[in-house]
Amino acid sequence: MKHLWDIHFLLLILLYLLGAVTSQVNPGVCRYALGMSGGKIQDEDISASSQWSESTAARYGRLDFEEGDGAWCPEITVEPDSLKEFLQIDLRSLHFITLVGTQGRHAGGIGNEFAQMYKIKYSRDGSRWISWRNRQGKQVIEGNRNAYDIVLKDLEPPIIARFVRFMPVTDHSMNVCMRVELYGCEWLDGLVSYNAPVGEQMNLPAYPVYLNDSVYDGAVIHSMTEGLGQLTDGVCGLDDFIHSHVYNVWPGYDYVGWNNESFPSGYVEIMFEFDRTRNFTTMKTHCNNMFSRHVKVFRQVVCYFRSEADWEASPLSFSPVVDEKNLSARFVTVNLLNHMASAIKCQFYFADAWMLFSEITFQSDTAMYNTTLAPPNTGLLPNTQPEDDPTHKVDDSNTRILIGCLVAIIFILVAIIVIILWRQVWQKMLEKSETFAYNNNQSSTTSEQESNSTYERIFPLGPDYQEPSRLICKLPEFAQSSEEPASTTTAASKSTTTTVAQDGVPHYAEADIVNLQGVTGSNTYAIPAVTMDLLSGKDVVVEEFPRKLLTFKEKLGEGQFGEVHLCEAEGMQEFMNKEFLFDIPEEQPVLVAVKMLRSDANKNARNDFLKEIKIMSRLKDPNIIRLLAVCIYSDPLCMITEYMENGDLNQFLSRHEPEGHLALLSNASTVSFNNLCYMAAQIASGMKYLSSLNFVHRDLATRNCLVGKNYTIKIADFGMSRNLYSGDYYRIQGRAVLPIRWMSWESILLGKFTTASDVWAFGVTLWEILNFCKEQPYSQLTDEQVIENTGEFFRDQKRQIYLPQPVLCPDSLYKIMLSCWRRNTKERPSFQEIHRALLE
Repeated sequence: MKHLWDIHFLLLILLYLLGAVTSQVNPGVCRYALGMSGGKIQDEDISASSQWSESTAARYGRLDFEEGDGAWCPEITVEPDSLKEFLQIDLRSLHFITLVGTQGRHAGGIGNEFAQMYKIKYSRDGSRWISWRNRQGKQVIEGNRNAYDIVLKDLEPPIIARFVRFMPVTDHSMNVCMRVELYGCEWLDGLVSYNAPVGEQMNLPAYPVYLNDSVYDGAVIHSMTEGLGQLTDGVCGLDDFIHSHVYNVWPGYDYVGWNNESFPSGYVEIMFEFDRTRNFTTMKTHCNNMFSRHVKVFRQVVCYFRSEADWEASPLSFSPVVDEKNLSARFVTVNLLNHMASAIKCQFYFADAWMLFSEITFQSDTAMYNTTLAPPNTGLLPNTQPEDDPTHKVDDSNTRILIGCLVAIIFILVAIIVIILWRQVWQKMLEKSETFAYNNNQSSTTSEQESNSTYERIFPLGPDYQEPSRLICKLPEFAQSSEEPASTTTAASKSTTTTVAQDGVPHYAEADIVNLQGVTGSNTYAIPAVTMDLLSGKDVVVEEFPRKLLTFKEKLGEGQFGEVHLCEAEGMQEFMNKEFLFDIPEEQPVLVAVKMLRSDANKNARNDFLKEIKIMSRLKDPNIIRLLAVCIYSDPLCMITEYMENGDLNQFLSRHEPEGHLALLSNASTVSFNNLCYMAAQIASGMKYLSSLNFVHRDLATRNCLVGKNYTIKIADFGMSRNLYSGDYYRIQGRAVLPIRWMSWESILLGKFTTASDVWAFGVTLWEILNFCKEQPYSQLTDEQVIENTGEFFRDQKRQIYLPQPVLCPDSLYKIMLSCWRRNTKERPSFQEIHRALLE
């Protein structure tokens, strides 16, 4: 329930902020059912070219509904190459659509009509219709193979539209019926088109790089007009523009780029048209900055605004900071200072030979007064005066400001009331809620469908997706895993039930696990309730540390409830117990990490923080970060832990190279293979200690291991809170932010976190170490494909993809990795066995 509350609370805060309400659309997250199956889309917004009978009218074309005769069916048989028949949906406003679903007519076994193929047309204004094509130019989408299964298809690229038409396609004369659904989210940018020069070709010595907008849906002649394309598809280009997120495409695919030699004026002009007059706060432009290939972020941008018929005389100018050290692509945010406009024209000035954009997004709020076009078929109201009559001109600027302020106050009051009500409901739910789990019992799918959320989120497991409930039926082990047939209790269980794996470590039911909620909102450790009671029942054995002796050096990260800071602590040696040995003179400050709870944190967060202090005070192992002291006598509450001078292992290894001839030539810092094994063995040793207490870390990775002198390693938990590693985590609707590339298949699909799932993560961590952290695990796969791959592990049909053997990795170490990734949890080695193998 905490995660649901987080979402609602954030929505309310967004309403409060008004002007800065939106962020860039994310195709991986924007996958909500838009209302055909849920009823949000009204009957009058569903139409069709024809209908076979009243009982097969357009309104019956709703996915997974059996009303009427069970589907929409056109009046006549559909013929090959005929695109006369269509089912049309009006979404009432612009939406970003990433996924479509189709189904045939089953009607309890009476019907057997379905569309084997179909095309999609879409429109933003209802007059100009555009045929959807995939990134390879193909229009036809494969549909259904029977009358009852739901088949979901990703739209690559996604579309931005208000009106969508499904048009059945056949290769022979046949009867066709359809039920459909659209998935996506509302297009809050309000952008309906951008006009820009056509992207150009960069000629590299090895091959050409095509920087054109290949999915632009407007007219493309000498320039691009009245369309949208790659600058609004939600996909940000990589740091190296030659490579792409998309498979089987040409170099430069993700970017639209121009050369300064083609623009004597020194700038590229792009005009953006919007659905109505809006109050613009910011524009975010994702730019490439690979200056080694003469590509840089724009030097300056000058923007003009049009709110009525004419462009404003005084433009807005912005110059970003020049960066000639970091080659990374980045978003450049331009403050638009709340300009009111229905169109924006921006001139981007070159800073080098080339300028490359992959995404442009706007944050705005719809104007609070009526400056939109009059509705169709309406004239001037009686007795209105012509606007060019000087005696009747009215300066309504103050009125607009007043109306805006009143509306803002109303929104704030409503938000406060809703927050209070939600807090009360949340508190009650929190008392009854079990720990975080998803799909850990058979009722999880039902409860998700019965939630009062407007949208239903789709997370498919395969390329030809099917309805989740039916997919689960086809995977019988979801109902009861063969690995633990009767040992895992339901979420409502009150007694502690365990099973003993081959490593002798008990695996606890999810209902009996206590999750320590870290200040950054991360589940640091999962601990059996019995162990928690035994450990936290004792008094805290750490001392209070004077805040005035802490000097803040750097913010390491932040999250929902607090922040993590790197600090220097003066005189820490005096407060330490004899177990701690500091190789630092007493007068020299000690480097520490300070986890700080926000002073406005709620009661539950404070209680969790104090529980974490109690637990952390009991962890005593040379390879686990130790709690040194606390500040709990006044707000904000703080816990002070060790920090290692070489930072985290991910950054440490990425700055080093393996020993060898190439490293000598480049004069790079090196780490020997023996030292890599030594560090890996220390991680295994620390995890052996945690597993002996039945602690489950849940987020083992190189980013959560700190490096000290002489390659000393200590396991920590700061990674989730650091913006540096935000790309390693994937937010799933109604669930935690999850490090899916390090997670076992059963953790992703079934919500099971055990020592065995930590063993899986160790295998990935070992893979990182032997790759010197130069590459993210499964870097060739998208987040959705990683989740899809876990489905292959579950099905165990030998189609799953394993991480490849690193170049430096001997066969013996790769065998350890593969053993960590065994499908059956009981067949994975224990940390005791892994530690022993690494020492050998």
